[in-house]
Amino acid sequence: MGEIMLPPRTALPGHEVMNQPQTRGDGDLWASDPALRDGVGAQGGDGAHLAARGRALGTADLRDAGREAMRVVPDLRLFDAGGRRLDEVVFHPAYHRLMAEGIGAGYAALPWEGARGGHVTHAAMVYLHSQVEPGTCCPMTMTYAAVPALDANPEVAALWRPKLLSRSHDPSVAPVAAKSGATLGMAMTEKQGGSDLRANTTTALPADGAYRLTGHKWFCSAPMSDGFLTLAQAPGGLTCFLVPRWLEGERNAIRLLRLKDKLGNRANASAEIEYDGALAHRLGEEGQGVRTIIEMVHHTRLDTAMAPAGLMRAALAEAHHWVSHRTAFQRRLIDQPLMAAVLADLALDWEGATALGLRVAAAFDAPDRRPFARLAVALAKYLSNKLCPPLVAEAMEVMGGMGYVEDTALPWLYREAPLNGIWEGSGNVICLDILRTVGKEPAAVAAVDAALDAAKGADRRYDVALDRYRALWPALPPEAEARRFAESLATLLTAATLIETAPPAVSDGYIAARLAREGGRAPGSVGGLDTAALIARLGPAG
Repeated sequence: MGEIMLPPRTALPGHEVMNQPQTRGDGDLWASDPALRDGVGAQGGDGAHLAARGRALGTADLRDAGREAMRVVPDLRLFDAGGRRLDEVVFHPAYHRLMAEGIGAGYAALPWEGARGGHVTHAAMVYLHSQVEPGTCCPMTMTYAAVPALDANPEVAALWRPKLLSRSHDPSVAPVAAKSGATLGMAMTEKQGGSDLRANTTTALPADGAYRLTGHKWFCSAPMSDGFLTLAQAPGGLTCFLVPRWLEGERNAIRLLRLKDKLGNRANASAEIEYDGALAHRLGEEGQGVRTIIEMVHHTRLDTAMAPAGLMRAALAEAHHWVSHRTAFQRRLIDQPLMAAVLADLALDWEGATALGLRVAAAFDAPDRRPFARLAVALAKYLSNKLCPPLVAEAMEVMGGMGYVEDTALPWLYREAPLNGIWEGSGNVICLDILRTVGKEPAAVAAVDAALDAAKGADRRYDVALDRYRALWPALPPEAEARRFAESLATLLTAATLIETAPPAVSDGYIAARLAREGGRAPGSVGGLDTAALIARLGPAG
């Protein structure tokens, strides 16, 4: 027999429930998102694969699983009942369901399987999955990003690469050779160094045909991963290693000290760990640790540029549903000009972040466009993450008091919004990296300049803004101006991308609001936008 769904009661003692939107129910995250479809189409991603992902991830059932994975946080199990060390983290079944959903769809594997547009398709999957439960994105993103770093040790790559590219989520406690699939995490940061990885003090000494690591790591992402990429001081200097979580017949000497009590990303565990003579395999030459690990960082930055676009999309979808079904002063909220102005203005940042992120992903698919990707991924990460928290906060305000209540998605989206701006380089770190790239990699600068020039002639205001930018910084700016420089360049590159790939209402509105500055700082203070066209891009009201 089919499941019979009875509606909740609306006639209650003392009052009748009115003017409250129904729950959103099943949706389709692909079919309802023209910005995603436009970007994927323009950049060569696999629309058919993403259509299937959008239908699956849009169900109320998976949204509920995401909420459950966030609600029941990971549990640290240091010892068994007899006092023997476990050093394990136990997750809610919903976490494993979402991991299986993403890994099974090729979140980590697809870009390395040779299909056309693999990185674009992957980036779009990050965007979609982030709208449902972003905590599980962390281990899958690191697994995806670790693959090219393994090339520094062909013997290690031969064992680990097939497991990382498997479509099987296998959370069993077993050595990698015995597993149907594996994930990789990262353990870089130490107390005294933070972003200054060269200040790391963890030591690595040759032993047993490999190395033994001793030291403390302040942040270890996804501590139940099957291995970690980590940095340690070998005799020849700072070196990159792969540290297996489980060995043949024993547990590697990795001690979990505590789980971090984080603001958001609650479904994913982050830990403080200690290496106590842990066995590790070297990746690359001694002393070349940063150069080796940068391959992983380069790819995780793509995901940290794309995830905030997904969070922005999720927040706008919630706000749009609310205002489309809520009335005040005898009118639907969406029909009130001021509310429409706010949503249309916010939509510009989501459109821009989505378009630029997918454009950057396309450069990852083309080896000859690596110089463009090197600079553009940092620009996209910086700008998207500076825009995400205020957009989510404004979407919360659109929903009024209900937006502040855990019954809705806005509180978890608000907690999540700052994360990707911190992970893989906070704002200042990214801006300084942008300055280093501009100063030392002329091919990267030339590639971005060519993209900017290609958009000239379509809109006079864009041309004026580009000329103004180049006049202001004819040479490398001083460090104190790095944020202004990065924001200006990223905004111009976003505008250039929208000119090429988005409808006129979007590109025109973005240029007016973000380059020509035709309005105030608060969302909804920009005049002259085609609000109806921009709001229509948010999809059906549901």
